[in-house]
Amino acid sequence: MPSWGAVTWGVIASAVLAAVATRFLFRERRPSVLAAAAAAALLGPLLWDLILRHTGVDFFVDAPGLVFPISLEDTGSGLFATAIGALLLGLGPLRAASGRRVALGALVCGAGALLVDIYLY
Repeated sequence: MPSWGAVTWGVIASAVLAAVATRFLFRERRPSVLAAAAAAALLGPLLWDLILRHTGVDFFVDAPGLVFPISLEDTGSGLFATAIGALLLGLGPLRAASGRRVALGALVCGAGALLVDIYLY
């Protein structure tokens, strides 16, 4: 189980990566959209980690492979960030946007959380 320092580092790095990716991939400048993407990428891994700590289950076994060593813990972080991103963006700053734009924004949040979880902690 990662320490609280590692979790803090990971959720902050996820938030920054999601905001930067949203800014440059979608050329989005509105602070509300960037903040929602960052919040989703921060809350997803944090909430998933709290669930794992509460249950005490060992999900921290990486799949074999050097290029993409993913574990169930990593997958949960990405899925939670995607779901929270869809809610925050779809009900918040992108409520008038197309479903495709909201879905892509949510996927960027999830991908940012997943990649940070796999490679940075």
